[in-house]
Amino acid sequence: MAAAPTTTSTRVAYQQCIMPGCGASYGVEEVRTSCDACGALLDVRYDWDALPVPDSLKWFEQKWSRRNEPLAKSGVWRFHELLPFAPPEKVVTIGEGQTPLIQTDGVGDYIGMGRGNLFLEYEGMNPSGSFKDNGMTAAFTHAHTVGARRAACASTGNTSASLALYCCSSKLMQAVIFIGSGKISYGKLSQALDYGALTVQIAGDFDDAMQRVQQVSKQLGIYLVNSVNPFRLEGQKTIMLRVLESLNWEVPDWIVVPGGNLGNSSSFGKAFYELKQLGLIDRVPRLAVINAAGANTLHQLYEKRGLRWNGGQPDQKIIDGYAAELDSGGKRADTIASAIEINRPVNLEKCLRALEWMDGVVREVTDQEILDAKAQVGASGMGCEPASAASVAGAKQLREEGVIDPDARVVCILTGHQLKDPTATVAYHTADQEEFNRVLGSRGVSRAEFANRAVQVENDLDEIVRAIQLNS
Repeated sequence: MAAAPTTTSTRVAYQQCIMPGCGASYGVEEVRTSCDACGALLDVRYDWDALPVPDSLKWFEQKWSRRNEPLAKSGVWRFHELLPFAPPEKVVTIGEGQTPLIQTDGVGDYIGMGRGNLFLEYEGMNPSGSFKDNGMTAAFTHAHTVGARRAACASTGNTSASLALYCCSSKLMQAVIFIGSGKISYGKLSQALDYGALTVQIAGDFDDAMQRVQQVSKQLGIYLVNSVNPFRLEGQKTIMLRVLESLNWEVPDWIVVPGGNLGNSSSFGKAFYELKQLGLIDRVPRLAVINAAGANTLHQLYEKRGLRWNGGQPDQKIIDGYAAELDSGGKRADTIASAIEINRPVNLEKCLRALEWMDGVVREVTDQEILDAKAQVGASGMGCEPASAASVAGAKQLREEGVIDPDARVVCILTGHQLKDPTATVAYHTADQEEFNRVLGSRGVSRAEFANRAVQVENDLDEIVRAIQLNS
């Protein structure tokens, strides 16, 4: 069994353009978000032959007995051997990635799965309450290795909360976050403000904020941590490693994930591609990426217009044509699932590649379907933010279509904690029709089939007792 590496050099880890026809490469010490030669996104790549990689995933189990060590405690960095771009002494961790994979027949019954076959990976249990901490620890570590003093992001809420937390807890950098007007829940905004981030709210949505943060970061030399940063995705691929770990290293049949900026789906594809390349797994699961209907760029391009990775030659005319339609129609993303309320996903090409590697499909679900699925997740004891429930709603749709077999082993990713967006939860369950309409009616949500409404009762002992007896 191979020993863990103690150092990393730029000879064994490097950045490379994702386009096979280009292949330009750069050192890991460079701060880049795209290829100079062709403008495409970058991967972090490794010369695996020069690295002491374990010959079995079970090797990582020995880390469990060393949880007093920061790298072994982290659910990201205990897999350091599979993302060895930074020396251990430079790693910045706050104990991220201690997240459970929970088997639930309650949600499985709602989807239509056989007993014991539906699993929820609950990334809301991360320190900042979302999956973003997996990628942030990796990007922040890289920022630390290159001596960054400020780090920036555009955010619908979760990325900003995560960046602000890492800056605050480490005292290594200042966080600068860009948010759009009215496009962030208070549960998320409160985190960034509480953690001391410099918050810039611009007139526009996430796509506008993303454009501006890239321009500002380039002009002021600020380290950008959005998922165009290839090191972010190195951290996010460990979500799949923990899923395998929880399944005793057995590969599931399906991974179902919400699709916003498409960083998770891209990183999951890279994780399984590398594991298969290294001989650590013998097969790759299928991937389902689920858009909200109000932010459905990937679904439109992939399922409606036939866009494919095509071995590294996606049809750019299809992408450009759709972007032109968005511009000419002034179309803005609009969904209750604010974490995936994105029309111009920066990781589109990487996601197309992951869909090719994992024989993937893409679906869209309505806000009504998202909130109904969210209520079912909550009824099973795992509250999640609306965007998370898109994975469950999408799995239900795929099951009804017969794409997912009831006997398949399915893992749905819950990306964020319930308290990230409590307004939507309370509105769904409220008996106040005016409040329901105010928060949800404009989103096309007309009913709350699984609402658990508070019982209204007079302040009278007999009335209270009677109400409890009638509702028990």
